[in-house]
Amino acid sequence: MSGRGAGGEGAAADEGAERQAAAREAAAREGGDLWARLKEYEGRAATVGGVGRDPVNAPMIRHWCEAMGDTHPAYEGPDAVAPPTMLQAWTMGGLRGHPGGPGRSGAYDELLRLLDGAGYTSVVATDCEQEYLRPLRPGDEITFDGVIESVSERKTTKLGTGFFVTSRTDIRVGGELAGTHRFRILKYVPAHANPKAPATGAAVGDAVTGTGEGAGTGDSAGTPAVDGAKARSRRPRPVINRDNAGFWEGVGHHRLLIQRCTACGALRFPWLPGCGACGGPDWDTVEAGGEGTVHSYVVMHHPPFPAFDPPYAVGLIELAEGVRIVSNVVGVPHDEVRIGMPVRLEFRRYDEELELPVFRAGERAGGDGVPGAPVARTAAGRVGSAVLSAGRPGDGS
Repeated sequence: MSGRGAGGEGAAADEGAERQAAAREAAAREGGDLWARLKEYEGRAATVGGVGRDPVNAPMIRHWCEAMGDTHPAYEGPDAVAPPTMLQAWTMGGLRGHPGGPGRSGAYDELLRLLDGAGYTSVVATDCEQEYLRPLRPGDEITFDGVIESVSERKTTKLGTGFFVTSRTDIRVGGELAGTHRFRILKYVPAHANPKAPATGAAVGDAVTGTGEGAGTGDSAGTPAVDGAKARSRRPRPVINRDNAGFWEGVGHHRLLIQRCTACGALRFPWLPGCGACGGPDWDTVEAGGEGTVHSYVVMHHPPFPAFDPPYAVGLIELAEGVRIVSNVVGVPHDEVRIGMPVRLEFRRYDEELELPVFRAGERAGGDGVPGAPVARTAAGRVGSAVLSAGRPGDGS
């Protein structure tokens, strides 16, 4: 008599569970050993003796402000200062790098080779943080040094499993610290790859909604796993914080809300804590009418992220109210999207938790739109929608 009864199936299940537990333990050991070696690089130089290719200068400030649409008067005239967010720009070497100057340190290269050798060959920049201590003015000559500030434990993200490496660059003028720039990357094994490091259990089992270190829920300690196929099929979740919670609340009610400064009336999108035109902190909201045009677009082919089906078009949509939003263009093949194409807002549900604003091509109010036809732009600020809320960021409105 052969075959397995209920008892045999139970024993097989136990064996499978034991193998998975052993694999998780091996993964944790290997990840821990590598992490210990990576931690030895913390505090070592990433860049030494850097000198800005150009002094802080008015043309670069002007170009930056034009690109950002920043018209603040502090960045013009004889007493102009540089926008603080240009801090990193003054350290960049351009396409040719810093001629004869410093590059990445040997320690940083060793760190990256160590990760590459362990199979963590992919890299993505995740975020940066800046701190400003004094304004930069045209004519300032900057110097900078970098340090490897930290290496995280092994984390699991939607992209894959890897380590976050944070470097800090100190920017100085005449020896005085003007600001710091922290830059974080994730060196990882793609989730769909067969990593050199173990990829079972704790290594790939956690659903994560973003690539940021803080967004990760999985780690090498063995956070409970979820079904991998389900995790792969889910779109990344938006990062909702106190500055944009009102926008997402509006989306939940099928309303696309735009911030409006109560001091100068300027509309702004995406949502920000303060007004970029006058600096005012107070705001209310207006509801977008839903009409817009494709101001620009890209067609995504690569990389093929799970839950997305390339190629597809991502548009920069100029709303009739005059602000712009990045969203998907739907209702037309990706290769028929055109600049100037009229689009209309709709809300599309992707799963039981996620609903997003998208824009359907060729539809205007009354359905008279023609794909590819130009559309007149409504004057900025011409909004007739009701004011939905008033308050300051963090008020919960």
